[in-house]
Amino acid sequence: MNFKEIKFNRNQHKDFILILRKRVNDYFQENNISRYANARMVVKTVVLILSFLIPYVLMLSGVVTSLWLILTCWVVMALATAGIGFSVMHDANHGAYSRNQHVNKVLGFLMNFIGGSAINWRIQHNVLHHSFTNVHGMDEDIDAGKILRFSPHQERYWFHRFQHIYAWFFYGLMTIMWITTKDFRQLLRYRRMGLLESQGIKFGVAMAELLSMKAVYYIYMLFLPIFLLSIPWWMTLSFFLIFHFILGLVTACVFQTAHVMDEAEYPIPDSEGNMENSWAIHQLLTTANFAPRSRILSWFIGGLNYQIEHHLFPNICHIHYPKISRIVRETAQSFGLPYKIQPTFLAALINHGRMLRQLGIA
Repeated sequence: MNFKEIKFNRNQHKDFILILRKRVNDYFQENNISRYANARMVVKTVVLILSFLIPYVLMLSGVVTSLWLILTCWVVMALATAGIGFSVMHDANHGAYSRNQHVNKVLGFLMNFIGGSAINWRIQHNVLHHSFTNVHGMDEDIDAGKILRFSPHQERYWFHRFQHIYAWFFYGLMTIMWITTKDFRQLLRYRRMGLLESQGIKFGVAMAELLSMKAVYYIYMLFLPIFLLSIPWWMTLSFFLIFHFILGLVTACVFQTAHVMDEAEYPIPDSEGNMENSWAIHQLLTTANFAPRSRILSWFIGGLNYQIEHHLFPNICHIHYPKISRIVRETAQSFGLPYKIQPTFLAALINHGRMLRQLGIA
């Protein structure tokens, strides 16, 4: 079924999203604050980018020469890259970082510098995932090919019974796939699906950008360290792979614990493309928050522990999610609608592992 054929139920609880949007808008107006980034967000952006650049420069300039310190630099860079992706790139590609779309475009382009493709990200994440969350065949965030089963509507193989054990290893390979084959396969697929055309993107321009940015990425992240570091080339390559394993594992754990959970639902359209629920209700049914009291975690992962708020208001900078979460929760409860939440990140990970096991056996 084509993504254009899917239609959400516009009549179900249509007052919910109208009232919720009014309450959230009133919060910003009454407090005279912008829904975009504030000074704290700008400071956070600088800190995250410097957290990547400082160890990178220390390594390549020869200031850091100890093997273990070099490895430490790679680990810090991996965590900083994850933070930049979660907080800066993510908000910018949603148009939520700044009122100025040129600023959003520049910061959103950071996706290319951390190994991915900003074009593919906006289509996979903004268009498909946010529109059709947990819908099998539409949401590519729950499509990991045959190796992992993230949806009860996906075909099950015998090896899936072990996926709750081996999934974590494959999570670590996620960004390695990004920097090698995934982006090219995605771009070709999106051209066939008409998604590039629907976003006003020319395939030739997108492919040229992809090829050039991959070259830039490999030059500054792999070739320069191989040539400039005082350690054997194979050790630098190993550290590069460790960097990506950490980055992939952290990224996957944050995103999957919001949707592949035992309380999350997996709605599918009927034969005519009609969804049972409205878009807003669909987001509540397929999404879960976690660790709302952890300020450190929330800071690092760009407020993605407030996934419900993010899915309902992706154009609001994540720095505001803790404040508007009370409005969202109270409004949902007043309509008798679910507001799913896990108390800690560890609880969310355990729940996710349990769901992987459940999907692997039934």
